[in-house]
Amino acid sequence: MANLLYQQIEMLSREKHIEPEVVVSAIEDAMVVAARKYYKTEEDLRAKFNPETGQVDVYAVYTVVEEVTDPKKEITLAEAKKKNPEAEIGTEIVVAKPTEVLGRIAAQTAKQVILQKVREAERDTIYNEYHNRVGELVTVIVKRAEGPDLIVDMGRTEARLPKREQSKLETYNIGERLRVVIKMVDRAAKGPQVIVSRADASLVQRLFEMEVPEIYDGTVQIRFAAREAGERTKVAVASRDKDVDPVGACVGMKGMRVQSIIRELRGEKIDIIPYNEETVAFAQKALSPAKVTRVQITDPENKKLEVIVEDSQLSLAIGKKGQNVRLASKLIGWDIDIKSEEEKRQEIEEQMTALTAPATPLTSLAGVGAKTIEKIEAAGINSVEKLAGMTPEQLMEIPGIGEKMVDKIYQAVNRFYEGGAEVAAATNEVAASAEAPSEESEAAPEAAASETAEKSGTSDAVEEAPVAAETSEEAAGGEGEESKAEEAKS
Repeated sequence: MANLLYQQIEMLSREKHIEPEVVVSAIEDAMVVAARKYYKTEEDLRAKFNPETGQVDVYAVYTVVEEVTDPKKEITLAEAKKKNPEAEIGTEIVVAKPTEVLGRIAAQTAKQVILQKVREAERDTIYNEYHNRVGELVTVIVKRAEGPDLIVDMGRTEARLPKREQSKLETYNIGERLRVVIKMVDRAAKGPQVIVSRADASLVQRLFEMEVPEIYDGTVQIRFAAREAGERTKVAVASRDKDVDPVGACVGMKGMRVQSIIRELRGEKIDIIPYNEETVAFAQKALSPAKVTRVQITDPENKKLEVIVEDSQLSLAIGKKGQNVRLASKLIGWDIDIKSEEEKRQEIEEQMTALTAPATPLTSLAGVGAKTIEKIEAAGINSVEKLAGMTPEQLMEIPGIGEKMVDKIYQAVNRFYEGGAEVAAATNEVAASAEAPSEESEAAPEAAASETAEKSGTSDAVEEAPVAAETSEEAAGGEGEESKAEEAKS
C-alpha cells in the first residue's frame, strides 16, 4: 500500500513536471484542512507523510509556556512534563490526532486541496520555464479551437493562439504543424498561460535567423522590422562586415532563402531594405518599391518627414490602403507625409501668392474700435486676412478680447468680405475728406481770424469723421453730412 501510494506520487510528479516533494506537501496540507474541518478546531495542526508506511499523521502542536493565555495553542510546563519529561519552556509538544475517523466529506475536501496545490505548482513550473523564452521560435501542433482562438500543443504544455495573433490569409486545420513565436506568458490566465503568435514581426526575424547563416552568426543584423501579417513585411538589415552585402545574404542565390520564408508565411510579401543611420536616406529606401524624389525633415522634435515623389509614383508610394507608407513609418519611427510633385508645386504657389498679396489693414474693418485694433495688433495680427484665419479660441487668448468682442470682430470680418470694396472705398473717402481740410489749416498759419474760426470748425468735423468711421459705415456718412452743414453755416 505504501509503495503504491508513493508510486502514484512519483507518476503524478513526472506527468506534471513537478517535484515529488511538491505533491507530498500538497497531501500534507490537504490532511490538515480535512482534519481541521472534521474536528472544528483552531489548534495549530500539522501533518507528516511517512514514505515507508504511506501513512499521513496529523498532530496538534502546543508551545510550552509558564502561564497559558491561549489554551488552543499553549500548554503549561507541568502538563507538558506529563507528555514529554524532557519538555522545557519554549519547546513544542505534539499531540497526535486520529485520522481514521475522517469521513467521506473530509476525503473529498482533501482531494480538492491536493488538485489545487498540484495545479498551482504546475502553473508556477510553466511560468518559470517559459517567461524567459519570450520571442523564441517553436513548433506547435493545432489541437482544438475555442471560439476564434486556437489551442496548440507545445509538448509539455498547451498554448493559446488568439485571433488577433493569427495571419489574415491563413486557415488552420486540426493536427497541422505551425511555427510560432512565444508572445507572452500570463501567470494569471485561467486557461493556457503561454500566448503564441503568427502575426508578430519577431516571427519573420526568427525565420531569417534560421534560413540565413550570416544573421545567425551575427555578421548581418536585422535592425528593424515592421509587419502587417498576411500582407507585407519590411525588414531593415545591416552588415558588420563591409565585404558582405546584407540584402544579398538575406535574398540568397536566386532568391532561395527569402522564398523559403515567403512559403512559410503563405505568400506574404517581404521587402528587404539596407539600413542607414541617416534618416533621410533610410526613409528613401523604406518607401521602396516607390522611387522618392526628395525627403525633407519638417519637424525634428516630433519626428515628421515630408516626402516628394513623382506623380506617377504617388499611388505606389502610398500603397494599398496606405499600407506601404504605414509600414515605412513604423520601420523608421517617423511620421511621413507624402506629396506628389504637382501637389508640392501648388502648395508653393499658394504660399508665394499669400506672401505677395497686399495685406488689408485692420482699420478697414467697420465696427471695430481703435483700442480693439491696438490690442489685436499687439498680438502680432496686422491684416484682415490674417485675422480672418484665426479661430475664436485663438482670438480669446489675446489680452482684453472677450467672447462678445470675438463675435463683434467676426461680424466685422464677414461684413468686410461680403461688402468688400464698397465698405473699404467708403471708409477711404471719409478718411480722405477728413485729411484735406487739415492740410489746408496747416498750410495757412497766418490767415485771418474768421478763416481760423472756419478751419477750427472744419478740424472739429474732421476729428468726428474717423470716430464715426470706426463705429459703422452709416454713422460715418451721417456725421460727414453734419460736418458739411456746420461748415456751410460757419
